[in-house]
Amino acid sequence: MVLALAALAWSFWWSSGWLQLCAGLALFLFGMQSLEQGLKNLAGGRLEQWLGKSTSTPFKGLLFGSVASLLLQSSTLVSLLTIAFLSAGLITLVGSIAVLFGANLGATSGIWLLALAGQNISMSKVAMPLLVFGILLGMSGDRGKAVGRLLLGISLIFMGIDEIKSGFSSFGDLRLDRYSADGAMGALLFVGVGTLITVVVQSSHATLMLTLAALASQQLALDQALAIAIGSNLGSAVSTGVMGLIGSARSGQRLAVAHMVFNGTTTVIAFFLLPPMTWLVVHATGWMGMGDNTLIQLAMFHTLFNAMGVLVFWPFQQQLAQALERWLPDAQEPSVLIETGAGQVVQLTRARYLQTTSLQTAESASSAVAKELQHMARLALEVVAHALYAPPDVRHGPEREDPQLRSRLEHQAINADVLYRNHIKGVYADLLEFMGRMDQPLDGAQQAFWHSSQVAAFQLVDAVKDAHRLQRNMHKFLMQPDDSAARSSYLELRLYMLQTLRDIHALSVADMPESQWTQELHALDASIAAFDAQFRKHLFAAIRGGLLDSLTVSSLMNDLGFAQTIIHVLRQVLLLGEGHEAIRQQQLLMGDAPLIQAA
Repeated sequence: MVLALAALAWSFWWSSGWLQLCAGLALFLFGMQSLEQGLKNLAGGRLEQWLGKSTSTPFKGLLFGSVASLLLQSSTLVSLLTIAFLSAGLITLVGSIAVLFGANLGATSGIWLLALAGQNISMSKVAMPLLVFGILLGMSGDRGKAVGRLLLGISLIFMGIDEIKSGFSSFGDLRLDRYSADGAMGALLFVGVGTLITVVVQSSHATLMLTLAALASQQLALDQALAIAIGSNLGSAVSTGVMGLIGSARSGQRLAVAHMVFNGTTTVIAFFLLPPMTWLVVHATGWMGMGDNTLIQLAMFHTLFNAMGVLVFWPFQQQLAQALERWLPDAQEPSVLIETGAGQVVQLTRARYLQTTSLQTAESASSAVAKELQHMARLALEVVAHALYAPPDVRHGPEREDPQLRSRLEHQAINADVLYRNHIKGVYADLLEFMGRMDQPLDGAQQAFWHSSQVAAFQLVDAVKDAHRLQRNMHKFLMQPDDSAARSSYLELRLYMLQTLRDIHALSVADMPESQWTQELHALDASIAAFDAQFRKHLFAAIRGGLLDSLTVSSLMNDLGFAQTIIHVLRQVLLLGEGHEAIRQQQLLMGDAPLIQAA
């Protein structure tokens, strides 16, 4: 890295024109970042809301992708936002494919703007006033800062374009068309150049802008420029596809592959149809009265082959989605998360749903956190079940009347503290790290949800630690003879906890009107309070009758407190659904197979 920077610095000293060209490219890329940030801050969460609503029909998705790419001047950003939403389960795969098509069409808008502006118009005359207004507005309130950031981005893009044009002008004797091979090999060479530049600068817009400047300076032939445009499409697929595959859930990976398939196929079609398409755009500019305007011809070609790709794939969106689901199927939910038999290596459980791409927007990040809380709550439920010497799947385990739950213990359960370190701690750490990396602006409701999620995660950890404390006495007293009053009391506490956890699960996945759901929740609260009062009354009666000594009663009182804390925490996690619908939509605590199972 140091050697590369040193070589770059030497190249600047060697050629002032090269320095001007690189400085222009840097201004252009930074301007795109500023424009993107300004638009996102100005729109707040509305851009994400529009994306969520736009996928109800394929045409709406196409329209949203086109408009978003036009405004953000980055089809890559639109694609990554869509991957984030798909990974979070907020939109469907078919709907996201339509957005992807629209993003490719919208990417042509910036090329048309630059082509129509031409080579002889100085962008700096517009850029300087925008720069002044952008800086001044950046000193005002939040909305003014967003507008200022937007204007600053536009001004930097215009200044970058002028610098790039000046940089190419200084290489007046450089004729890249001299290095072209004949026929298909020559076209393939410049397709590779376009792909490489796009992968390096991470922007097909920047590649096409460089191509326009070189074409206007007559340092590129038209056929070379068209081949570079084809390569920029392929480079965009490579860069976006790699980022989507690395940092996304399986659903997001499907869209990343769809992006590569779409752009790759479009690239192949455009490459083999390059001669007739070149003839078409050359004659079309003549028919339109624009003469031999190579800039317009490049813009027209870019629009033509992207539109052709959309037309080819449009009838097959559903089939493409089905094929992607076959190629990249969802991983099967394991019945056993960790093997605890002798000689087996313990594998620590980590977060499942906290993908890097989910941090693109507040909505996708919130949905990922909701899913991870579901995962963590299921783990916590099973740790509690182990602490109670019950089957790990509390939700579908034995009923209260089952003799299995009343028989004497015949085995030593897995230590709840070991389960916490192996299965809860890593997930909790990943959740905290993910929340710490979130730097998107949040509205009031989102801030409340994030705070509630942090509290819920902490309380789940606390509940598991309470289960460890409860486990010690549970084992001690459940091993006593069947006629022991202490054993009967701990057995009653155990059965109460298992039944209440079952009721919490049933309520969390219940499909019922909100009013009925609230009524059922109040009934659950009443039963919890009734048991607490009745159990305490029973303990004091046992003391008076000489059935229990005071030390045993004190242990039972403490363990009743631990039990009620565990139940209260799981109830509170359930109640997050009232403040953030995503929790209930994800059906917290829902699932069929146990995540942890003793050997």
